[in-house]
Amino acid sequence: MVNRAAVLGKPVAHSLSPVLHQAAYAELGLTDWTYERFEVGQGELASFVGERDETWRGFSVTMPAKEDAYALATTRAPVAERTGAVNTLVRTPGGWAGDNTDVYGVQQALLDAGFDPATLQDGVPVILGSGATARSALAALTDLGATRAAFVVRDQVRPATQAQAAADGVTLCGVDVAAAPVVINTVPGDAADSYATSWDSPVRSGQVVLDVRYAADRTPLGSAVTAAGAHLVGGIEMLVHQAAAQVVLMTGHDAPVAVMQAAGRAAMAAR
Repeated sequence: MVNRAAVLGKPVAHSLSPVLHQAAYAELGLTDWTYERFEVGQGELASFVGERDETWRGFSVTMPAKEDAYALATTRAPVAERTGAVNTLVRTPGGWAGDNTDVYGVQQALLDAGFDPATLQDGVPVILGSGATARSALAALTDLGATRAAFVVRDQVRPATQAQAAADGVTLCGVDVAAAPVVINTVPGDAADSYATSWDSPVRSGQVVLDVRYAADRTPLGSAVTAAGAHLVGGIEMLVHQAAAQVVLMTGHDAPVAVMQAAGRAAMAAR
């Protein structure tokens, strides 16, 4: 019997999740697994998933449906409960199990880039944005040892994000972006580039900036970050690791991370 999976979101045509998952299936010899993409907007997830038959084994969920996925899940992993967001749905006999592999993806992308968690003892990490992805970034930083964090937002930090910080014992404070040991951009699209001026001056030595957008190095923000002396990490690195965790959850097989990284980086180079 065929086993089917897909990424759901809107827009989703740009998603590299199919490239990563299909590369994993090929390496693992899972010839009975397929992975597709479907446009599913906010409020449409429950009806879409409800119309799928039992050949559908799992879904990767991206914006704007992560909170809808949280509501749909019959059971949720602790990290999903903690962040109020689900990016992974896996079929079980009792319904859909929800998980949030974005947290793992952020952690591994930072560690791969050489980020030293010890710098969180004297430095305050900065997160651009305060939505569902920002809550995953906050959880990742907290698990790496952060007890303080700063959010840069247009208005106010979302209540759900403030509540998560309080529950995790994280103090929210202000900080100069240039002094942060790590900055994570969770703002989608071109809106993030309005923050480029925060890097008009040199930054703390060793600063790592993770931009969840795939082509971070091709943006005004990425150019400013690099010019200021920070180490820029593109969102493809986070995507690889969160997808690897999804492969494990959906198929039960260890993910071939190196193969997935090579496939993701090659796809980015071809764009």
